[in-house]
Amino acid sequence: MTAPHIPILRQGKVYKSLDVQTVNRLGSDEPAAEISFACSDMIKYDLLKMDEARAVLKKFSCQELVDITKKAGEYFLESDLPIGIEGELQSPDDYVFSLAATSGLPHSLIRMNMKRLAGIFGEIDTIFRGLTRGLDWEVLDKGYGEQGGAPVSFSATTSELAVILPSNSPAVNALWIPSIAMKVPVLLKPGREEPWTPWRVIQAFIKAGCPAEAFSLYPTQHDGSGAIIRRAGRCMLFGDDSTVKQYENDERIEVHGTGYSKFLIGEDEIENWEKYIDTIVESVSANSGRSCICTSTIVVPKYGDEIARAVAKRVAEIKPLAQDDPEARLSGFANPQFAEWINDAVQTGLDAGGAIDVTAEFREGERFHERDGMNYLQPTIVRVDSFDQELAIREFLFPFATVVECPQAEMLEKIGPSLVVTAVTKDLEWVNHLFDCPTIDRLNVGNVPTNRIKWDQPHEGNLFDFLYTRRSFQIAEIA
Repeated sequence: MTAPHIPILRQGKVYKSLDVQTVNRLGSDEPAAEISFACSDMIKYDLLKMDEARAVLKKFSCQELVDITKKAGEYFLESDLPIGIEGELQSPDDYVFSLAATSGLPHSLIRMNMKRLAGIFGEIDTIFRGLTRGLDWEVLDKGYGEQGGAPVSFSATTSELAVILPSNSPAVNALWIPSIAMKVPVLLKPGREEPWTPWRVIQAFIKAGCPAEAFSLYPTQHDGSGAIIRRAGRCMLFGDDSTVKQYENDERIEVHGTGYSKFLIGEDEIENWEKYIDTIVESVSANSGRSCICTSTIVVPKYGDEIARAVAKRVAEIKPLAQDDPEARLSGFANPQFAEWINDAVQTGLDAGGAIDVTAEFREGERFHERDGMNYLQPTIVRVDSFDQELAIREFLFPFATVVECPQAEMLEKIGPSLVVTAVTKDLEWVNHLFDCPTIDRLNVGNVPTNRIKWDQPHEGNLFDFLYTRRSFQIAEIA
């Protein structure tokens, strides 16, 4: 099959740009896709008309959009869906091959992420109940109703949800999918190496009966992204700390940066540390370590050396394999310079002293590894002397974690902001301190991997609170 053309979508209307760029298959000069790029002026113009897209969605009841969302999940996972501009169809296998060709993800991880996304579609009712604390869908249809016996009213904060997507994992698309059932259209800027998933999700929605006007897709350069960030009513922004920090106090923007997720073992359970190695390994290595909910720092009161060796021995078994190998669990890097930069950053931290790469004892070859024209970083567990070591709280886009010893009483002041913390303990007093800690976004108490999520719990931020605001109201009889 020739390389498909990924066009711009302007409220569902296909548009082929004069600015067409080619994304090649990794390690090859063979094109994987041609992509139309949107200029910033086009995006600015279209943003002025997003209230028209919302008006189309508002003609549907939430229950109708819920039913569409559930059907779209089945289509996303199982159906041949339109791709390009010539009426071609993309099968689920074609999607897997295309995404692997440009992202470096192995087929097994792509299929795992497909199932996770299908779960988001299918669990839309559960997700909404969790986000809204039990609100009835009909309240959004009428604009007012009751919740817990009290009158409530909500109004939308925006005519659109804009999303600046990364290329690292298809699962990030899970965060915007529920907005359609909430009657808020989406405007997506895909990652350069990953236009496939947002395009396929959109086509699944349209096939299921959602109005095409609800979807806008703008592959674009930095100026186009800037126009979206500055002008959208609400925007999800993914990026590293340097990218998202400047927007952290802008209520229009929900930032999704580095997670710095942690795995803690309390003093009451540290003697049983061997029981938790499986959970730690999953927390560090799931999804090739590419999720912000993957553990990047393991904090224990003692046995740091033993725990580091046990985890290092296990993660060293995760090796670069052919992308179509069903046992592949490690992703390559689409940008070789990025892999080299990460490797250099890790090595610089090690050279600074106070840190040892424990996986070097078990790993075959160097951390930086080339195979089949792609670049890999093999899993790395580093034992650090203290939180003062520069690698102690770092997060990288591969299975990487540090192990640091710290008294339990000092852990919460040392770990810093954390998207997810798993704390293995039965100490109720410490559990209460954990719940009171303002720098922990999501807390797991017990033997729970940091990467495990529940449908009725927000992943990062609350999409409903982001898209809707509660208003006070009274309705009185008119004489």
